Amino acid sequence: MAFDGTWKVDRNENYDKFMEKMGINIVKRKLAAHDNLKLIITQEGNKFTVKESSAFRNAEIVFELGVTFNYSLADGTELTGTWSLEGNKLIGKFSRVDNGNALNAVREIIGGELVQVSCKRIIAISQRKQ
Repeated sequence: MAFDGTWKVDRNENYDKFMEKMGINIVKRKLAAHDNLKLIITQEGNKFTVKESSAFRNAEIVFELGVTFNYSLADGTELTGTWSLEGNKLIGKFSRVDNGNALNAVREIIGGELVQVSCKRIIAISQRKQ
């Protein structure tokens, strides 16, 4: 499938401002800026497996499109929500468990890069290369 592969962060735009709006403290934001995140994505039908590895943690997330699940960010922030597929885009609609803040994300392949746009009034763009 289109999202299958190993992806490493190549660059971020507005990531610190985005994390600040999400309520993440400055120490965790500074650490996150240097986490060297790598994603390994595999898809089998509606089931996705995402293996995350970074300087701070390794995690495996398994989800089905359209099915609500819980997820913890590297800083311990708990989220609940879903991923769906709309055309060639993965659409994530999540909210923080502790304060209800929305976290929406769109992932798509553009020019051979996995581009993720996360929204909370400030748009953060993460681009990953295989």
